[in-house]
Amino acid sequence: MNHTLHTLIATMETEQWDAILVTDPKHVYYITGFACDPHERFLGIVLAKGQEPVLIVPALDADKAAAVSSIKRIATHSDTDNPYNILKQQLPDTVTTFGLEKAHMTVQRYESLQSVVQAAHYVDIGAVLQSLRVIKSEEEIERLQAAVDCIETVLDNVVRRVRIGMTEAEVVADLEYEMKKQGAEGPSFSTMVLAGDNSALPHGVPGQRIIQAGDLLLFDLGVYLNGYASDITRTFAVGEISEELKEIYNTVLAANEAAIAAVRPGITYASLDQTARQVITDKGYGPYFNHRLGHGLGIDVHEYPSIHDQNEAVLEPGHVFTIEPGVYVQGKGGVRIEDDVVVTKEGVRVLTSYPKQLTIIG
Repeated sequence: MNHTLHTLIATMETEQWDAILVTDPKHVYYITGFACDPHERFLGIVLAKGQEPVLIVPALDADKAAAVSSIKRIATHSDTDNPYNILKQQLPDTVTTFGLEKAHMTVQRYESLQSVVQAAHYVDIGAVLQSLRVIKSEEEIERLQAAVDCIETVLDNVVRRVRIGMTEAEVVADLEYEMKKQGAEGPSFSTMVLAGDNSALPHGVPGQRIIQAGDLLLFDLGVYLNGYASDITRTFAVGEISEELKEIYNTVLAANEAAIAAVRPGITYASLDQTARQVITDKGYGPYFNHRLGHGLGIDVHEYPSIHDQNEAVLEPGHVFTIEPGVYVQGKGGVRIEDDVVVTKEGVRVLTSYPKQLTIIG
């Protein structure tokens, strides 16, 4: 039995829960190694006191589940079955306290569940799963490194093809084609390429803006590879840019490097955010850094922890997250530089290695 299953069962016993149901497909993958997009169909892991864990899957995914899942007891349902009746068969006759992923439980699913189980109490297992996911194993870190290596190859190949006159959308299309060529399962979020004044929009949407000389060109992109996400941002100059934009770039780079240098076990996430923010504030751009410093990274591209100046949680070895300060000046342009890092016993391991010095393209 793997560590995650063992911990969930131990928690169930300690908390005196009668059963647990895991339904988020990412958590099913995390626990079993079986990746599946069930669409509207039911997918879940059932843990019940005194019973062997069972994986419930759509019948059309049964063969794949049997081949790869670490849970070997598998129940299936066809499109004409009521999957909640299948679920009921895997549970004790009486379930008083039932553990669920409340963040993944819609009202419709809850009502379907309650119609067959009728538990007296439902408790949220989200915090338990979060605490397991936040410390990455060596195997997970190597998968994250592979996803980072993939996206850096993609970025390097496509940046060489960028030319003045192309649109943001054209570059996005080239990036996502290159992701598939490099073996990625797909982008880990909506690929972002923002030119000129659009780069001052932290969550801008690429469109028909034409890349022009004197622009900043911001790339924010990542892939899923073997179930794990990467996330990197680099900003380039298209030909010669103004001295002001160069100063903004160098300020953001200094903030990024200061935060990376500060990473070590025992400090707080709040202090890490403050380290980067202070560099930017000292240069007079404080109001233009208007988002958190970063976020956790793993089987989700955005996961716990959130790196902001109110998070007093302490860094521990195995935590993986992004460091991505930015400065965004409306009407002129924006710079963000993002790296993916791992907290180690000695300090920090930086997974991203794509160069960060200001580079002229186009």
